[in-house]
Amino acid sequence: MTVRDATFEVLRRHDLTTIFSNPGSTEVALLAGLPEDLRFVLGLHEGSVVGMATGYAIGRGAPAFVLLHTTAGLGNAVAALATARVNRAPLVVVVGQQDRRHVAMEPFLTGRLEGLGGEYPVWVEQPLLPQDVPGAIERAVHEATTWRGPAVVIVPMDDWLAPAPDAHTSAAARRVLRPPAVDAASADALAALLDDADAPGIVAGAGAASEDAWRALVALADRLGAPVYQESFGALPGFPQDHPRFMGHLPFDRARLRARLAPHDVILAVGAPAFRQYVYEPGALVEPGTRVAVVTDDPDEAHRSIAELAVIGSPAQVCAALLDRVAQRPDSVGDPFARPAPPDPPAPGEPLRAAHVLAALAERLAPDTILVEESPSSRPEMERRLPARTPLGFVSAAMGGLGFAVPATAGLRMACPDRPVVAIVGDGASLYQIQAMWSAARYEAGALWIVMANGRYAVMDRLAERTEQPAPWPAFEEVDVAAVTRGFGCPARRISDHAELIAVLDEVMPGLAQRTEPLLLSIDIEPDPTFG
Repeated sequence: MTVRDATFEVLRRHDLTTIFSNPGSTEVALLAGLPEDLRFVLGLHEGSVVGMATGYAIGRGAPAFVLLHTTAGLGNAVAALATARVNRAPLVVVVGQQDRRHVAMEPFLTGRLEGLGGEYPVWVEQPLLPQDVPGAIERAVHEATTWRGPAVVIVPMDDWLAPAPDAHTSAAARRVLRPPAVDAASADALAALLDDADAPGIVAGAGAASEDAWRALVALADRLGAPVYQESFGALPGFPQDHPRFMGHLPFDRARLRARLAPHDVILAVGAPAFRQYVYEPGALVEPGTRVAVVTDDPDEAHRSIAELAVIGSPAQVCAALLDRVAQRPDSVGDPFARPAPPDPPAPGEPLRAAHVLAALAERLAPDTILVEESPSSRPEMERRLPARTPLGFVSAAMGGLGFAVPATAGLRMACPDRPVVAIVGDGASLYQIQAMWSAARYEAGALWIVMANGRYAVMDRLAERTEQPAPWPAFEEVDVAAVTRGFGCPARRISDHAELIAVLDEVMPGLAQRTEPLLLSIDIEPDPTFG
């Protein structure tokens, strides 16, 4: 038995048998002659590697395993690791290092790795002995699961073939149980605040994106007679968005946020901070006298919220505990959230707009579709037209950095092979990790990528217009994303006609859940003149 053999046993024990990687020489000793029960998934760039693994972890609801090359590999992956951290995706990340026996002399490919990822890894360890490696990887599973982010283990290349550790010497628990119990005092404090309210409102976020949390939150909203809003820029939906109590997404600026929440004297944020913003504006987040409570299992989220009361615990369990403690209230939900009607098809010679594409999708998406978003200029329109009907009905990069959706869509499809998966991606965003389409084709990730091709960074253009000063960046209308995708061996089509769009969607959408071949549709659209 070697350290390598012992590590494979750890991976099998924790169902980490899919290895996402773009390896180098420091990883050859681990990978050469890989056992047949371990699956290797190659990405052509480390951002694609980590992006696929992040989607895989989100889809499974369990950690994914990533193997990176030394400095260049980890350095290329940092932005994707940051996204995984903010999306709270558990990743076990092993990073190769030069041979332990001469690393002190900094030979070629030596990495100064411990701090390279900054504060985005939830845990970083370089074992002192080769025999500590399997235990460190097992501990990384627990760290990634508990703290919901990437846990990094740095392994010198000669460690893999060293003798395995003695039995029962690994400094890691075999199993870690995390009971989600809610103490009575916490539930009583929240219930007292809600019972004092005249018009409570609920804000739901990514931390409530589970079947259990949805059931408990729907029951609590019914008991309180309260409307429910989705946090702005949420990575996952915190509430069924086709439910009569759903009132849409919160604005990302203070003035509109205050106006939206003004009818409520108590706001309960569940699985969300209070409150996510984008563009800075002066002024308070809520009207004077509005009381705010937060329920989250993320301590950092609780600590930074402008809340009178924050409870750290399972959103599902806390909401379930409140059901027996709060009084039944009459319904205070006003007019239901109105989704726009489909636009008229463009007249001959008129261009497609995002609304045409999204309306066509809205009429054809199956209820269990996993929808991945990375089209910033189209996101407000998408939120109005495409409700999330399952806890994975909407997935996005919570941090906002581009390059997530293309690889994450492949990873989600690998994790959920029985569900249709659709990505809506801007053409600018797609180019950050377009090489992931090779991996999608190679590993039969049969999802559908919709690229909204307006030939520019439209959000940046709209933001520059607010300054009343010219922007120095050009458009890139000559870039053909479909042609680039075909160059990676993946099927792709370019569409500029409404009738062709409808025909292709009618052909592809009915069998999307069974599809094994990926498809990218690059759709030429006119940029929307506003972004709000």
